[in-house]
Amino acid sequence: MDNQVNITYIFVDGYVEMQKYRYLYFVIIFTAYILIICSNSTIVCLIWIHQNLHEPMYIFIAALLLNSVLFSTAIYPKLLIDFLSDKQIISYFACLCQWFMFYCLVCSEFLLLSVMAYDRYVSICKPLQYQTIMRKTTINIFLVLAWLLPPCQIIGPAVLITNKKLCKFNFKGIICSSTIHKLHCVSSRALNIYGLIVFANLVILPVLFILFTYTRIFIITYRSCREVRRKAAQTCLPHLIVLINFSCVTAFDVLLMRLETDFPQIVRFIITLQIIIYHPLFNPIMYGLKMKEIYKHLKMLFIKMV
Repeated sequence: MDNQVNITYIFVDGYVEMQKYRYLYFVIIFTAYILIICSNSTIVCLIWIHQNLHEPMYIFIAALLLNSVLFSTAIYPKLLIDFLSDKQIISYFACLCQWFMFYCLVCSEFLLLSVMAYDRYVSICKPLQYQTIMRKTTINIFLVLAWLLPPCQIIGPAVLITNKKLCKFNFKGIICSSTIHKLHCVSSRALNIYGLIVFANLVILPVLFILFTYTRIFIITYRSCREVRRKAAQTCLPHLIVLINFSCVTAFDVLLMRLETDFPQIVRFIITLQIIIYHPLFNPIMYGLKMKEIYKHLKMLFIKMV
């Protein structure tokens, strides 16, 4: 290959015994992708179809599940191609596009979770003002901001690193995430500082806001009657579990970026698979089983199918 090709393309070197298990990997990822699309899309369609689910809480759940589908679609097709290819390579530009989509959708998830926390806060702590505050216009603004703010803030560093010189061409991962910066010859201090600012804006602040709102909810419900506590636990617990789960998998990506220590390849591979498989499947299971109204419609759907 000529010099230009070497600069343009990088080798994806994060798979474990690819030649031996390629078809097993393909079946697992393909099955997971179909399950993710079907499970998330089913709940989104139920929320769309049934009038009693046209409430802010369920609309935000539908947006969160749609975000999971978009997240998986940004990652899974390239993985499936890799499993069937003799060489696992990706152009630097395509890798940057995947990196951009990965972080935009991850940050959108945190913003959507913070909006859902605010919705629960208003519903439980200010029930008389709920209809006034959570109007259709307010919901639309929240959704637009959740999906527009991340790309607006992440597009800057994405453009700046497009022309950065590469000194390494073996990427120790299976998806283009934060470790892509380790391919560059020189680490940019300005980009690192900007990245921390974006991380604070789109991850740290939403998480702190979520913790604040749920703390307020728990304080108020603790002083209320048993029925209010039951309602709060029923609607808030799934959101908290999803937040904890997603924060844990996100923390691993941050550790990979900030720590100089190299994790063993098999550890990196297994945890990455958990990020891309476990979380997109976890959301529809959690909301489908724990949210009473959604579960009721799912049960009716399965009875009709049988």
